[in-house]
Amino acid sequence: ENTAQGNEIIFDENSLAISKVTLGDEETPAKFTLGTETEFHGKPLRVSIKPDTKKVNIYYTTSKDAVALQWLRPEQTADKKYPFVFSQGESIWTRTWVPCQDSPGIKFTYDAKITVPKELMAVMSAINPQKKNNSGIYTFKQDKPITSYLMAIAVGDIGFKPIDSRTGVYAEQSVLEKAAWEFGELGKMVSAAEKLFGPYRWGRYDVLVLPPSFPYGGMENPNLTFLTPGVIAGDRSLTSLLAHELGHSWSGNLVTNATWDDVWLNEGFTTYVEHRIGEAVFGKAEAGMQDVLSRKVLSNNMAEYGKGNPETKLKVNVSGKNPDDSLSDIPYEKGYAFLQVVEFTVGREAFDKFITEYFNTYAFRSITTEEFLKYFNEHLIKGDKELADKIKAEQWILQPDIPANIPVATSEDFNRIDQIQKTWRTDGVKGLADKIKSTNEKQHFIDYLPKNLTAAEMTALDNEFDFTTKGNFVIRRQWFVIAIRQQYQPAYPEIEKFMMATSRTGSLVTLYKEMIKTPAGKIWAKQIFEKAKQSYHATTVEAVGNLLKT
Repeated sequence: ENTAQGNEIIFDENSLAISKVTLGDEETPAKFTLGTETEFHGKPLRVSIKPDTKKVNIYYTTSKDAVALQWLRPEQTADKKYPFVFSQGESIWTRTWVPCQDSPGIKFTYDAKITVPKELMAVMSAINPQKKNNSGIYTFKQDKPITSYLMAIAVGDIGFKPIDSRTGVYAEQSVLEKAAWEFGELGKMVSAAEKLFGPYRWGRYDVLVLPPSFPYGGMENPNLTFLTPGVIAGDRSLTSLLAHELGHSWSGNLVTNATWDDVWLNEGFTTYVEHRIGEAVFGKAEAGMQDVLSRKVLSNNMAEYGKGNPETKLKVNVSGKNPDDSLSDIPYEKGYAFLQVVEFTVGREAFDKFITEYFNTYAFRSITTEEFLKYFNEHLIKGDKELADKIKAEQWILQPDIPANIPVATSEDFNRIDQIQKTWRTDGVKGLADKIKSTNEKQHFIDYLPKNLTAAEMTALDNEFDFTTKGNFVIRRQWFVIAIRQQYQPAYPEIEKFMMATSRTGSLVTLYKEMIKTPAGKIWAKQIFEKAKQSYHATTVEAVGNLLKT
């Protein structure tokens, strides 16, 4: 409905071939123009409408190079029988496969009819089929308002396995059983989140395990989280990623940042929710370890950006930029630390009440940082100057760097690892693998390894833990950073295999950054990139390509 009674509607499009635009069920031809193209954003599609216009029909085809769509040959999939395609719209790429108003500040519902080869199944960010049909035609309805970056599709030789009455797993056939076991606690996570922050409002919560070229650990598409196969560790050690994506069902999908300047409202809140779900499901000891790891990530990011850098604000300015280029761990980890400050200052009970009311107030809406601060001051601070001075919300959100009131993260388990760290070079490494067992413990141990490790020490550690060949995705990535830094050549073949087998942008950028610190490493990095880029996602190719130009 044209509630504004306007005579024009503007859509975003990037690299689409628009053949015609019509109005209404009568398909009356409409006048349309394409505006000036700008980098990253494409062109505005301006369509002339009438005050009584209710429907605009846009006929178009996508480009084979659409940034949001990754087309995979059979050999690039797990089963290696059929092709696969999936979308990744965040942050401004949905416009490369659907003309839309591609802003997180605008929400819509959608219906879709997708026709695919009969051997394949289509799924979307909606309630999905649980088995293939003989027609190859699938219909979808997302009746909850979502933003454009959450409109998603995947097509492949996909199967489904339920976990409980409202959760389940989609994956290629050879991955399905392993994935279903790995994510067996999914229903428990949903229930834990509901007890903390109110009802899950989306109906079903399923996950789809994608081929390795998926560029992120996970993507919180409503009803169907997209996941990297790298989280299937065989021991459920990396399922905290699931808690993060599930958390977006409240912070991000339900209440959304209105602009990409406000992305911390998505990611900071979701990281907080993730930690709370983790504590509820896995216990306080696990939560303590995750806190310390979180602070280490934040510390590393702050050191990389440097003191006073505006990129370390929570409220940033991405005007004229590709929002993806400005994304770091700052909105996640600094946002999480700020919300911890609030919780520790007002108490968990009061903060849980506030955050639940916040989700209820802004459900299915988008919000700016300024609107959040207004709500925060009216409903939590309530004119209490002493409380405001203790929390320092404006300093946390609007200023760079980390305020002095950041909570100290502690873990008794990690204190034990710290003691081992002080003595292992003298006592030797034999038996360490029996004392440092969990993924969290290994992460912490690797995080604080000395900078001046000898070749003999690298070899001894690798022989004891099998980091190079047997670690899960997270452990191997961390170990490989050390191996590159220390020029530990026995790991080089596995490093190369690892970097060619994944397309996770953040992990790859971390490794490539370490490589290019030396002339020989930069040559090696370029060699790997040339071999691997055909299987990388477009956003990964851009990020790594820009890095290697420096």
